[in-house]
Amino acid sequence: MNSLFVAPAVPEKDLIAGLTKGLRLIEAFDDMHTRLTSSEAASRVGISPAAARRCLLTLCQNGYAQTDGKRYWLDHGILRLSYAYSVSTRLPRLLQSTLDALSERTRESASVVVLHGAQVMVAARSTARKSLTVGLGVGSRLPLHCSATGRILLSSLPTAEFEAVFSAMHLNKLTPHTLTDPIRLRKLLKTCIVNGYALSNQEIELGVRSIAVPLYNMGGLVVGALSLSSRADRMTSGEMIEQLLPAMRRCQSWVRTRLS
Repeated sequence: MNSLFVAPAVPEKDLIAGLTKGLRLIEAFDDMHTRLTSSEAASRVGISPAAARRCLLTLCQNGYAQTDGKRYWLDHGILRLSYAYSVSTRLPRLLQSTLDALSERTRESASVVVLHGAQVMVAARSTARKSLTVGLGVGSRLPLHCSATGRILLSSLPTAEFEAVFSAMHLNKLTPHTLTDPIRLRKLLKTCIVNGYALSNQEIELGVRSIAVPLYNMGGLVVGALSLSSRADRMTSGEMIEQLLPAMRRCQSWVRTRLS
């Protein structure tokens, strides 16, 4: 089964605090915070403005960010980091062509998602020409409690880890359809285990439905989740199960024979 990523305990003297601050500052930028002053960036990651300014200037010097003297923003050089992940990590490298073929065949958006700590993150993605276009890309984060992939990964955790994550989750209501009742959610997650798939019906974004299945390696460990997303006016949840799940099952089986 899948398990939470837990960083090994390392003595403080062996860590580089400046590198930690720089990485956290990179993560401070998102679609709502595309340009930040050093004070704004410092506030978002909980460090001093002076430290934030030095880190941001270092990022600029190395081509990861730009500045106009007041505000900072990420530059194209940051793509070197995502490229390093995509070509050096086997799961997205193995599945990208399969994702492209699945998306082309179904005309729906396909994603491979992984669990990192208590976060669900997109590791690979392919969007068909006639499918929906949502604001997801490699590195995007999805909520555990109401995304199809989050539910399938959460339900795959060993009991102790499941309870730790479940008790720490924020059950935010993102749309009128978002399930936030913990008792009902627990029952739904048990159903995901029995069925071998999970659904999200307009719970993250109105007008979008998703279905996900777990991805196993040869040893039977859950290493990620495969999802297809569709506009709600294109396909009902029942139609997704009937029309999309068989193709997803075939991809699931293919991955299991190739991922050690």
